[in-house]
Amino acid sequence: MASNNAVQISADEIALYDRQIRLWGIEAQERMRAARVLLVSCRALSNEVAKNLVLAGIGALTIIDHAIVSSEDLGAQFFIEESDIGKNRAEASLERIRLLNPRVNVTADPDDISTKHADFFGNFDVVVAVDVQLKNLLDINAKCRIHSTPFYAAGDIGLYGFIFVDLIIHTYTIQRDRSNIATKIGPETETRTVVDVTWKREGPKITETVTKTESYKSLKESMASKALSKLRPRQQLKVSPVLAATFAMWNYLSQNQDKPRTIEEFAAFQEFVLQATRDLELPASMITREFCVSFAASIGTELSPVAAVLGGVLAQDILNFLARKEQPIQNWVVFDGAATTAPIYAL
Repeated sequence: MASNNAVQISADEIALYDRQIRLWGIEAQERMRAARVLLVSCRALSNEVAKNLVLAGIGALTIIDHAIVSSEDLGAQFFIEESDIGKNRAEASLERIRLLNPRVNVTADPDDISTKHADFFGNFDVVVAVDVQLKNLLDINAKCRIHSTPFYAAGDIGLYGFIFVDLIIHTYTIQRDRSNIATKIGPETETRTVVDVTWKREGPKITETVTKTESYKSLKESMASKALSKLRPRQQLKVSPVLAATFAMWNYLSQNQDKPRTIEEFAAFQEFVLQATRDLELPASMITREFCVSFAASIGTELSPVAAVLGGVLAQDILNFLARKEQPIQNWVVFDGAATTAPIYAL
């Protein structure tokens, strides 16, 4: 994993990031200022992530995307223009991203991510893969784990979307008012452990600083999890169908060249969703034909409002991770724009 040592920031930067420093503290801002982030792909959701990270003042952002700008890219993205059609997508976005915050070192890489050796991912403090096929997500995640590089995956699927997080083992702190019940050192959940607790008194108020570690599974391990099968039947029925549909989308596209377009293809996709539901050991009754048709029609599309919501959540969790503040996502978020829900599932 790349070094993430804090760097001293200037007085100008302290003034620029004053609100963030008040929220996180100077040490957290310094850690973010030293961070090197790799962003894989440059589409609508990637634009939102890049914008939020650059404005927050990370140290360096590398955007890798071998795709060429087409007219379809103009609908939901804001770092490219019509004059960029025919150019490399990452390089076309570069200058407009740099203008957001000249203090951040932003670079573009026009290579295909699948050609990168595992050592490449060891140069970064976190890797964020957005709107990438499952085959490449699994490959990137595996290569990141060789160098203990934290990994995020996310996708904007029209009305729907997801975020997956693999921080391997992450240590962070939470500050809160001390309660009457003492915080115990030791395991808190299957993935979370309290390792230290300190207190600070300011007048009648006592502030508690809790240090925790969170352990994660890889994307491959997570997709094979049966954790949701342990829920009570009523809880299982409340699990968002977006999770199974996302897995089904990847399986469907691995066997078909395009998203469903005909009645027969929609029916076939629904069978993929039902199979993914069975693989998760969830009840098939939670899947409806209407949902499957809506989700299938959303595959391959980008909606700016959904990208903005997902991008905000994703970028905030990345910044929390870099600052080592607040509890990170463990480990899936699925977004349902039709139902306006975004539950978190630990798989």
